[in-house]
Amino acid sequence: MASNPLPIQRGASHKVATIVLEQPGRSVVVLDRALLVRLDDTLNEIESALGSDIEGVVLASASDRVFVAGADLAEIDGLDDAELDDYLAMGQRVFGRLAALPCTSVAAINGAALGGGLELAMHCDRIVGLRPAADAKPYLVGLPEAGLGICPGWGGACLLPARMDPAKAIELTATGKPLKADAAHEAGILEELADTKEELMALAQRLATEPKPDRLNQAEPNHLMQGRIDLAQDALESAMSELEMTPAAVGVCTAVRTCLEKGWSHYLDAERATLIRLRHTDTAKERIGAFLGKDTARA
Repeated sequence: MASNPLPIQRGASHKVATIVLEQPGRSVVVLDRALLVRLDDTLNEIESALGSDIEGVVLASASDRVFVAGADLAEIDGLDDAELDDYLAMGQRVFGRLAALPCTSVAAINGAALGGGLELAMHCDRIVGLRPAADAKPYLVGLPEAGLGICPGWGGACLLPARMDPAKAIELTATGKPLKADAAHEAGILEELADTKEELMALAQRLATEPKPDRLNQAEPNHLMQGRIDLAQDALESAMSELEMTPAAVGVCTAVRTCLEKGWSHYLDAERATLIRLRHTDTAKERIGAFLGKDTARA
């Protein structure tokens, strides 16, 4: 298959490369296999130019409406379990390449960042956002998968607790409740807000020139076990004591416990298996079918 990388732009700092997430023919960006392949191809180009020509990376969206609206549920719904496992594993690998870059990476959130879109952003070292206009509907940031009866598939359950209060993050993931942009900023998910898209890009490019933040394991993204171990167990127990333990909530909490007890790679395996199992529950089939406009009674 011929390489088809995403556009790479250069801003005021020539050493910062901005990867532009785009899907011609779509009004919003949705994560499907084709986009993952293009991002993989783009990271090949980025890695070949690191040091000599690129010293920082920004991830931005071509859409004026969203950063990334999430994974392509219609595509996922058409996959059997083995195909879905392969698709999720591919996303984990590609996102992991972004996290493992030796330079600073910054996600510039200009609109809704949901599900896989937020997971992609959280594989970057830093996340900044656009302040919603006073007369505009606030965009949402979060992991809504549990609202569909499933769970995140690309690391979200252990990535979000590293960006905000861990117990609250686990609760939000287990219930599928996203936050409005201002609340996401107050929680710490969005580090800073810019008033215009131009200011957002300038901020992201400036932050990309700063040293890469320290992590316990630079080959992994900033997740629950990266320096927050002392808070992690208490956070999980606190969240579980407050939650309605739906199958999705149990799945999220079990995946988090796997991360705490066995580490990141085992957690990713457990997360994939949990998502695949949950999608066969009556709740998930009904809710995903409703989202896709399917008649689940006849499906």
